[in-house]
Amino acid sequence: MMGTSVFCGLLMAFVLQGHCTESPSSRRLQEGECISRTKPPLLFNSHNFSMDLRMPGVSPSSSDTYLCMAFPVPTDRDSYIVDFIPYASMSTVHHMILFGCQSPASTSGSWDCGGAQGTCKDDPSIMYAWARNAPPTKLPKDVGFRVGKSSGMSYFVLQIHYGDVSAFRDHHRDCSGLTLKMTLKPQPFIAGIYLLISVDTVIPPGKTVTNADVACEYASYPIYPFAFRTHTHRLGKVVSGYRIRNGKWTLIGRQSPQLPQAFYPVNTELSVQYGDTVAARCVFTGEGRTTETIIGGTSDDEMCNFYMMYYMESKHAVPFMSCMESGSKELFRHIPAEANVPIPVSPDQMSSMMHMGHAADDDVMLDKRRGGQAVDQDYHLEQVTDWPDGNLQLGQVSGLALDSDSNLVIFHRGDHHWDVNSFDSGARFQQKSLGPIQQSAILVVDPAKGRILKASGRNMFYLPHGITTDRDNNYWVTDVALHQVLKVSSDGRDRILLALGEAFTPGSDSSHFCKPTDVAIDLHTGNVFVSDGYCNARILKFSADGNYLSQWGAGSLDRRQRARFQIPHSLAFLSDRREVCVADRENGRIQCFIADTGEFVKEIKKEEFGGKVFAISYSPAGDGLIYAVNGDSPYRTVPLQGFVINYTTREILDTFSPKRKQDFSMPHDLVEGRDGSVFVGDAGSEKVFKFTAEKSHRSVKKAGIQVQELEEVEAFIQTRLKPQKNISHVAAAGPEKQMADKPSLPVVQEEKKTAKPGRENGVMAAVIITLLLLPLLLVVFIGVFVCWRRNSKAVGGLNLGNFFASHRGYTRQGFDQLSTEGSDQERNMEDSSDSDNEEYSAPPLPPQPSS
Repeated sequence: MMGTSVFCGLLMAFVLQGHCTESPSSRRLQEGECISRTKPPLLFNSHNFSMDLRMPGVSPSSSDTYLCMAFPVPTDRDSYIVDFIPYASMSTVHHMILFGCQSPASTSGSWDCGGAQGTCKDDPSIMYAWARNAPPTKLPKDVGFRVGKSSGMSYFVLQIHYGDVSAFRDHHRDCSGLTLKMTLKPQPFIAGIYLLISVDTVIPPGKTVTNADVACEYASYPIYPFAFRTHTHRLGKVVSGYRIRNGKWTLIGRQSPQLPQAFYPVNTELSVQYGDTVAARCVFTGEGRTTETIIGGTSDDEMCNFYMMYYMESKHAVPFMSCMESGSKELFRHIPAEANVPIPVSPDQMSSMMHMGHAADDDVMLDKRRGGQAVDQDYHLEQVTDWPDGNLQLGQVSGLALDSDSNLVIFHRGDHHWDVNSFDSGARFQQKSLGPIQQSAILVVDPAKGRILKASGRNMFYLPHGITTDRDNNYWVTDVALHQVLKVSSDGRDRILLALGEAFTPGSDSSHFCKPTDVAIDLHTGNVFVSDGYCNARILKFSADGNYLSQWGAGSLDRRQRARFQIPHSLAFLSDRREVCVADRENGRIQCFIADTGEFVKEIKKEEFGGKVFAISYSPAGDGLIYAVNGDSPYRTVPLQGFVINYTTREILDTFSPKRKQDFSMPHDLVEGRDGSVFVGDAGSEKVFKFTAEKSHRSVKKAGIQVQELEEVEAFIQTRLKPQKNISHVAAAGPEKQMADKPSLPVVQEEKKTAKPGRENGVMAAVIITLLLLPLLLVVFIGVFVCWRRNSKAVGGLNLGNFFASHRGYTRQGFDQLSTEGSDQERNMEDSSDSDNEEYSAPPLPPQPSS
C-alpha cells in the first residue's frame, strides 16, 4: 500500500496548499485576476510529479522589497527535484532565489524577508536562482536535489526581490515563481550549489575597472560541476569562475551578468577535489556613478556572485557550500587574461531578454497541446502506408515545415533538378536559362489525409532547399541557386517581404550567402538563423527585419580539436532551451549552441548515423526529443532511416523507416506534427512519408535484461500494491550497488514473463468479461449434470468439490472457500519480480583527479 499512501499524501499536500492563477499570455496580472485557490497535484505517474511555488498575488509598496513564501515539501519521503521552470519577467522581478530549510521564518502567507526576519530560522541551502529573464534549467539525467525526509529540508522558501516599485503602477498583483518537476525515485547523484560571493568590494565612482576576487581552498569529497550562473547588478561586465590545481587555472564558466542569468552548461569535464582552490572574479565599472558603490541588497548596490551547480555521490552529498574569502593579490596575478575582458551585450540581446519572459508560458501551452505527458518509449514510429490519399505530384522534396494551423508545408523543386551541371566551380548557377520553377513550389497539405489545401510559389524559385514559418505564418525559405534567404507571404499573392543576400551572387561576407541551406526562427524575438551552407561553414544570425547580428562556426569541448562544419544542412530552434541545433551533414553530427551568444553547448554523434546527418527537428516532450534522418554514405553500410534521440542523454530511443526500406532514397528534411506524427521529405524518391507512433512489439532491453513483450493474454494479474526492495546499479567512481525503496505498480505477468503496463486495461477487460460469463456457463453445466444424474437414476447431492477432485488435474481449492482472494494466486505473485524495476543509467564516469 506504500504507493497508494504516497499518492494520497501528495494529493492532500497539494489540496491544502493555495496557489495563484496566471494569465497564459502574460505574467503581469491585473488586480483581482491573481487569486489563491486550491489546486491538485500534477502527477505524471506514481513517482513523478510537479509542484507550483508562486507568490499569492502580492503588490509591494516600495522599491527593493524582498518577499518570501514557504511551501512544505509534499511528502514525508525523500524526493528529488529534477527540473526548475521559472515563471517571471524582469520587468517586474529583479531576481528570485529558491531556498531549502527545516524551519522557515514563517509558514503563514508571504512575509518581508529583507530585514531581520530573513528566510529561515536555521541555515538555508540555495537550490536555484533566476534573474534577467533566464530560460529554464534542466538537470542531467540521474541527478537531483534531495529534499524531504533525510535531507534536512522539509520546506521550500521562495524569495523574490522586487526592484522597482514603479512596475506596479498599474496595481497588478504578482504571481511570479517556479514550477518544480520532482520524483520519488532515488537519484544516484545529488545536486548542490557552491556559491562564491564577494562581501566587501567597493567600486569607486568613475573608475573604469574594479575587480572583486573571491577564492577558497576546497576541503570535501569530489564534486563535478555541470552548470554555472553569474550575478551582478548594472555595473558588472564579466564574471568568471575557475578551479586551480597545482597552479593551473581551469575555467568552469565565464559570462556577462547582463545576459540572461541562467545556469549555463560547463563545457569542460572536470572535478573539484580536496586540496583544489575555487576562485571567481567579477569585473565592474564605476563609470556614470558619482558616489561609491558597495555590495548590498538594493538595486543601486552591487553584488558579485558566481554559482556553481554540481553533483556528487549520494552517500557524500552536501547540498550547499559557499566561499566569501577575498582572494590574495598574489594568487590572482596568475588569473587568465580572459577574466579581465568584458563581454559586450548588444541592444538586440537586451531586447531578446525582455521577450523571453513569455517563453515559459508558450512552452506550457505547447505541453498542454501534447497532453503534458512524458515520452512513452514503448512506442515505435511506423509508416502510414495509405498516406497521402492521392498523388501530390511532387518534384525533389527539399524542405518541410508546419504552419500555425498545424498543416504540413512542403517545399519542392517541381521539374527542376540539382545535378552535376547546376553550378560551376565558383558556385554560380548555370541553368538560369531554364527560368524559375513554373509549378507551385509550396504546398500546404492536410496532415491527416494528405490532401492539398493551398498552393503557391509559382515562378519564384530555381532550386528550393529549406523552409520554416514564423509567428505570422510567413514562409522563410532558402534557394541555393539564388544564394538567398527569402521571406514570402502565405496569403497566396507570393509577395517577397524580405530578401537576404544578392540574387545569383555567392559570397562569404555578412550580406552574401553561398548556397544557404536552412532557416530557423526564434518565435519569441523574431531573430532569424541561417545555415550557410554548401560553400561556407557558418551560422548567421539576423534580426526580424534582416539586420545582421552575428555569426559562428562549429564548436567543440576541446578547442584544439575543433572540426569546422562540413555543410551545415539543417537547423532546429529549441524554444524551451533557447538553443539552435545544427545538422552538420558531412561530419555526421548534431551540434547545439546558445541562441543568444552562439556559445557551444553539446554534440551528438552516433555510429548509427553512418557519417551523415541530413536533417533535424525538435520536440520539447519529455527530456527533449531530436528527430533526425541520415544520408547515404559510400564508405559505410548503414541503412537510411530516421532517429528519435533523447536530447539530454543523447540516447537513440527509436529508429524508423518505410515498410519497404528501399523507398528511402535521399531523406532530406523532416518535421514533427502537433499530434506526434513525423513527416519525412525525400528528395530522391520525390515523396513525403508519414510515420505515427504505434505500440512496440519488438524485444526491448530494460535493466540490462532482455524482455519479450507478450502477445497472448497473461494468466495472472497482480492488482495489489506491495512494497518491494528494488536494486539499482550505479556507476560513479566505480560500480556500486544501492538498495532503494520505491512503490510497486500493478503488474501483469505470466510465469516470469513481463508485460508492458499499457496493456493492463485490455487484459482487465478480458478477465472481467470471462468472469461474467463463468456463472452462466456454470448454471448450464449444472443443469446438464443434474439431467444426466436423473436419467442415470443417480442418488445423492451434488458436491462440486468432490466432483472436480475425482478428476485428474483438479483440486478442491476455491470451491471449499467463499473467496479465492489471498489464496494461491496471491502467494504465487509474491515471488514474482516487479516489471517496473529500472536500472539507473548514471552519467559518464567522472573525470580522473588529474584532469
